[in-house]
Amino acid sequence: MTTVRDLAPDDAPELTALYEEYDWWEDREVARVRDALAGTEVAVGIEDEGNLVAAARVLTDYNYYATVFDVIVAADRRGDGLGETLMEALTDHPDLQSVPGLSLLCREGLVPFYESVGFEVFGPEYEIPEGGTEELVRMTYAHDDS
Repeated sequence: MTTVRDLAPDDAPELTALYEEYDWWEDREVARVRDALAGTEVAVGIEDEGNLVAAARVLTDYNYYATVFDVIVAADRRGDGLGETLMEALTDHPDLQSVPGLSLLCREGLVPFYESVGFEVFGPEYEIPEGGTEELVRMTYAHDDS
């Protein structure tokens, strides 16, 4: 039987083990995952027979923005409907009801899945206050560790 519950920093070892199933996250360490969970406003996991089989985190200001990160389903449980259950738990989470909507970034191959659970592709064009539209550009900043 699966259960959905909020995750806490103490769940870091099990979440780290789940991340290790995928090369994308193989460098995650328990201490840093614990810190990430401590700094995450909403983290949800799905357990089956006492094992964490899916999880996601949301960073939010509770008013304007909420962004979903680190959506993961155990490799051997993909296709079991856990992704849908997980995303429903996020969209229905009581702490996120004051936020107008959730956003996320995903690989192009996952767009159909996220559309199936109610997300829409957010085009690069955006209305600006001065009138008209402009194209949004995704940018990142990488620290120089040298």
